Amino acid sequence: MLSIIVFIIITAVSGYFVIGNFKKIRRNILLGQPYQLNTFKKERLKTMLLVAFGQQKMFTRPGVAILHLFLYIAFVITQIELIEIFIDGFTNSHRFLKPYCEGLYVLVISTIEILSVLAFVGTVVFILRRTILKTPRLQSTDLIGWPKRDALLILSMEIILICFIFMMNGADELIHNKTQANSYGFLISQYVGPFVFQHLNVDTLHTIERIGWWGHIIMVFTFLNYLPFSKHLHIILAFPNTYYSNLLPKGKFNNLTQVTDVVKPSFDPSFQPINTTDIPSFGANDVTQLTWKNLLEAYSCTECGRCTSVCPQNITGKKLSPRKIMMDTRDRLVEVGANIDKNKGTFIDDGKTLLGTYITSEEIWACNTCNACVQECPINIDPLNIILKLRQHLVLEKSEFPAELNSMFSNLENNGAPWQFSAADRTKWITEN
Repeated sequence: MLSIIVFIIITAVSGYFVIGNFKKIRRNILLGQPYQLNTFKKERLKTMLLVAFGQQKMFTRPGVAILHLFLYIAFVITQIELIEIFIDGFTNSHRFLKPYCEGLYVLVISTIEILSVLAFVGTVVFILRRTILKTPRLQSTDLIGWPKRDALLILSMEIILICFIFMMNGADELIHNKTQANSYGFLISQYVGPFVFQHLNVDTLHTIERIGWWGHIIMVFTFLNYLPFSKHLHIILAFPNTYYSNLLPKGKFNNLTQVTDVVKPSFDPSFQPINTTDIPSFGANDVTQLTWKNLLEAYSCTECGRCTSVCPQNITGKKLSPRKIMMDTRDRLVEVGANIDKNKGTFIDDGKTLLGTYITSEEIWACNTCNACVQECPINIDPLNIILKLRQHLVLEKSEFPAELNSMFSNLENNGAPWQFSAADRTKWITEN
């Protein structure tokens, strides 16, 4: 009975904090401006299944993709065992599901063990890539400090979790063997258990099995409570993020309704502005001027650095890093959310902004809008969209832009095109022999 009470208390406390933290994340995301969907539900669902669930874009780099797939499938399949652990915890039973499906049960647990071994291998390789092999995109200055510690901490937690799984199953196998003269037949634990614990008595094995069981569930709760503060939030948010992907052709720009409202009445007196009350603002200076989709992407970013590794401007030594753009957006959003919490639901101006405090104009003007970062992202994050909105703010609100753009803006105003020739001159070639 005491075990049930302790389990309920741990579950309730963990659930309370998990739900509270995820509510804050949802609140922060919804601080953004409206986002207009541009595709049908069927297309969005197909994209989510292929890109998030099917890991489609990961396989542009097959080696890493396979290792990541080990962890991903293990994470999904082990939830089956987690269901049983919850049932056992609330009922004080032991392997509740086993009597109802003996053969299938052994097959499922054996599959989980195989996947756990593969996940262990993948996790060790990922740690080595960060600490020994020092993969360049994982050593960038973007990751100095917490981001690097975050990655190693979550990988270490995965190893500990796997160890608890085999501690639980291995000890249980040996207990079953010693008390009933046969084993469960779990594919790996039937060998690991005797190899590691063969000289221990049954009482000690029971203690080890319980340590493994409690360690497993506590690590799960720890992981869930850690997710809201980690880049591994993408485990959950990759699905809505890909579902709401922008599936229009890359490079297609949306008209600014604010500009249309200001300009079009001069040419069409019958035009009715969409916004008739507020003073229009152009682009984005802070996170609340971005769309909620931009903010969802910031929370979804895996910090894998694929975007930065293919950015031609970053490769040639420019200051721009698409990964940093997303990380800075998330950091500023978290800061704004903490400000709101501190001031009981109201944001008090802290003198900071996304553009200027976190992201410099040098970074965003370095971008050549090639869409390489957008194409490369494994979960369809669009750093370019944020960059363009920050640029729009500088140009349309502050008239701050590189001097090289002056001639282009002048040509746009006078000739209706970036070139110095009028429309009549530009079409002369049509009639030339």
